[in-house]
Amino acid sequence: MPLTGRHLKDTVYGEFARVAKALASPRRLELLDLLCQGPRTVEDLARQVGQSMASTSHHLQVLRRARLVEGNKSGLYVTYRVTGPAAEGLLHALRQMGETHLAEIDRVTKQFQSERDALEAVDPENLQERLRDGEVLLIDVRPASEYRAGHIAGAVSIPLAELDDKLPDLPRDRDIVAYCRGRYCVMSLDAMDRLRKHGFAANRLDEGVVEWRGRGWSTRAAASP
Repeated sequence: MPLTGRHLKDTVYGEFARVAKALASPRRLELLDLLCQGPRTVEDLARQVGQSMASTSHHLQVLRRARLVEGNKSGLYVTYRVTGPAAEGLLHALRQMGETHLAEIDRVTKQFQSERDALEAVDPENLQERLRDGEVLLIDVRPASEYRAGHIAGAVSIPLAELDDKLPDLPRDRDIVAYCRGRYCVMSLDAMDRLRKHGFAANRLDEGVVEWRGRGWSTRAAASP
């Protein structure tokens, strides 16, 4: 029996709906966001999102069936990663859609930043120019494994947990800008607060590697931080 146009549409849109259904969960979106930063084990992901191993594994299986993530088992551990740029681009587009059209996102984000007494973040285009001219030190305060998986070109890895020990090595004649996983990650805010407390001229970038790549700008991977 020849394939009809109706069958074609039902099949194709049904598969699109499978992807949309996989994204219809705040926890799965958070897991996908974390995996865009770099590969992670189920155990690590469960700790990051504050859920049980069983619940995290279930969410990951839904994402896997939609071909948004893939997993590889090594010994007792399964490590997950995004399937490619299309999955990362889908998350980035979803964020942009929400930030543009859903007022609650902007309201709660501004309220949080106001309560933290955070000044406006640096402008990405201006930062890129200053990086090229060597006028600013950009520090990546995510865990070192995420830096190795991919980071903004020119950034130096100083995980937040190690920042206090690294303070004596930081320059006082240049501005320091911290970034982490994007606008909804607080590590860069924490880093900025610590740096200012010790007299550094510090600010934050509220974009991360995903947003940077979304702009078509250069990122790097490294064998070591």
